[in-house]
Formats: sequence, C-alpha cells, structure tokens
Amino acid sequence: MTDEAVRFTVSLTVAEGKLDAFEAVAQAMIVGSQHEAGTLVYEFCLSADRKRCRLVEKYVDADAVLSHLTGPVVQELVPKALELATISGFEVYGNPGPKAAEILAGFGAEIFESWHGFSRGESSVSSGSSRVK
Repeated sequence: MTDEAVRFTVSLTVAEGKLDAFEAVAQAMIVGSQHEAGTLVYEFCLSADRKRCRLVEKYVDADAVLSHLTGPVVQELVPKALELATISGFEVYGNPGPKAAEILAGFGAEIFESWHGFSRGESSVSSGSSRVK
C-alpha cells in the first residue's frame, strides 16, 4: 500500500517589525489545525535571524488537505498571516487531489507527486513545544 499522506513546506519571510503580530496569528493557526482530525503535523520553524519562517505540514490524505484548505485556518487566518509575511516558496509533496491542487496553485505552490520511496510510521508528531519562539 502506498503512503497517501501529503506534506507541505511553506517558506515565509516575516515583515520587518511584525514578528510579534505574526506569532499571534501563527499560534491561532496551530490551535485551529489541532482540531482537524486529518492534520498530522503543523509546525512553524524560525530562522536564527528571526526573519524567515518555515511552516511544515502533513495531512493523512487528499481529503484532509481539502478540508484544511476550505476550513477556518486557511480561510480566516492565512489572509491575516499574509498581511505580516510573504510566501517566498511553497512545495507540496504527494497528491493533494484536483480541487486542492487548484487552491494550492493560487498560493503559488509547486506540487511534487510521490515517485519512488517509502515512509515509515511516525511514533509521535513532535516532541517540541507548540509555542513559536
């Protein structure tokens, strides 16, 4: 059986002087995503200079991706985040499905469908704090 999981890496550049406001929106996005059953990973990572951020996401399958994209985190909170940061790169790994692919294209995402390899099960989502530092 193939791995139906879909992963995202979103590269963001935080606007000068907007990190605190961006952190507040990121925290709200984390809380909202925790309530989505199909969201397996939703983690913000911040560069040492505190100007660049990566959002790493993993969804159980294409249905979970579509649910996330049409839900309140993306519909209500992503526009707020994009007032404080710009997307400098967006890669999707796996098959998000046709409707989700169309939505993702609107954010400038490049989709890389699974080709060769394997994925081992993950015992836990993350051992780190859910707080953006």
